[in-house]
Amino acid sequence: MNIFEEVKLLLAYGLKNDLIGKYDEIISRNEIISLLKLEDWEDTDISSRTIPQYPNEILENICNWAVEKGIIEDSIVIKDLFDTEIMGKITPSATHVIDKFIKISSLGGIEKATDNYYEFAQKTNYIRTDRIAKNMYWYSNTEYGDMEITVNLSKPEKDPRDIAKERLLPPSSYPKCLLCYENVGYAGRLNHPARQNHRVLPFFLEGEQWFLQYSPYVYYNEHAIIFSGEHRPMKINRDAFNRITAFVEQVPHYFVGSNADLPIVGGSILSHDHYQGGHHEFPMAKSPVEKSIIFKGFEDVEAGIVKWPMSVIRIKSPNKKKLVELAVKILDNWRRYNDESLGIYAFSGDTPHNTVTPIGRRRGKDFELDLVLRNNRTSDEHPLGIFHPHEDVHNIKKENIGLIEVMGLAVLPGRLKEELEILGKYMTEPDFETKIKNDPKVEKHLNWAVNIQKKHFEITPKNVEAILKDEVGITFSRVLEDAGVYKRTPEGQKGLLRFVEYINMN
Repeated sequence: MNIFEEVKLLLAYGLKNDLIGKYDEIISRNEIISLLKLEDWEDTDISSRTIPQYPNEILENICNWAVEKGIIEDSIVIKDLFDTEIMGKITPSATHVIDKFIKISSLGGIEKATDNYYEFAQKTNYIRTDRIAKNMYWYSNTEYGDMEITVNLSKPEKDPRDIAKERLLPPSSYPKCLLCYENVGYAGRLNHPARQNHRVLPFFLEGEQWFLQYSPYVYYNEHAIIFSGEHRPMKINRDAFNRITAFVEQVPHYFVGSNADLPIVGGSILSHDHYQGGHHEFPMAKSPVEKSIIFKGFEDVEAGIVKWPMSVIRIKSPNKKKLVELAVKILDNWRRYNDESLGIYAFSGDTPHNTVTPIGRRRGKDFELDLVLRNNRTSDEHPLGIFHPHEDVHNIKKENIGLIEVMGLAVLPGRLKEELEILGKYMTEPDFETKIKNDPKVEKHLNWAVNIQKKHFEITPKNVEAILKDEVGITFSRVLEDAGVYKRTPEGQKGLLRFVEYINMN
């Protein structure tokens, strides 16, 4: 491999994709050869090479060369830090990126501008497209519509040597978290990703400075994160509803939602105020209202209960202010609401349990909000959460049910890929129960596999994969039913209507 050829190809990639201009090329070249500890430059012929769609192969070649030369260690974490630093040398300035976004938005509209920015995040390798492509993805038909299932294989396993080194690192509070604005351009460290190729877009929401970026893990199309310029805790309140509706007014082709603001029912980052959005219609958004309801004083706001495994109140109006007022009223009442007959308690002493997962979108001229009722109580029987996946479905999903899952996209652990393959082999054999029981990798799936066998007349090597994928989706809808505060029973649905009556009395 000729290192000069790889560097020249990377520069050609940068020029072709408008990451650098003609007069930037020499600067980028000099910075990259300095990183590679090269004293000279050889101008090689790359006419026989094809400029790739994304830079990952070139970067892999450069990293492997750097390992051979002893410049970096051979570990995924170190290579990621190094190739991000290299990409930073051909990533345009924040001002350039923001100006381009504003220009495209004013000339071609906001949708063209977000399309371009998303493509930019892929071209800079901030979104590692080669890793995202490894994820498994399928639809699974359930009584609530087609659930989306993804098995997350894009996050590489850390090298044990890196984990050992991480333990020796002194604590650092800069940046305070993975969502802080200070991540832009940050060099990273063993326990914090490098972000020299990262650029964010400023948005003003309700008079405050917020920023838009994409998630590097991309669980769905244009998976966006809208984060506060200030490091402060998540909070669901009037301001949150105002920001959600303000954002979809500015970016009407995106939905935007928030994780709940309490542990167990919230997301993985509660310490930094943020929302998630994107250009994607989730299964929940496609689900119809199965029962219309009327809220006193808000008769002109369309409202109803959504046909969904969790408890969802959908409200819709062209009047943003009126919609937010009703959302606040529903939230305020839910925060203090108890229904002992269904195990719903708003507080244990001073500890609050009730909150919502809100999702906003545009429907033509209308603003639409889905408010998913949540409660984070635990018990001796369900120590991880009463309204949380119960133990009998932990073989598929035991983690918190956050915003993405709430909307009907299961983000499942990478272990499932191998486990489903092993199960598929065993389940076509007569002694499948014994084989599953004796295999520590899949023994957790035994009861699930037995129930699947009972349901299906014949399981063969040809149909077993499709059957297992469907059953994962059906189990995921059960996971969501567990997380639902009001169950999908006549008694549960009557309880939800009692809550609506309670709101109308207050």
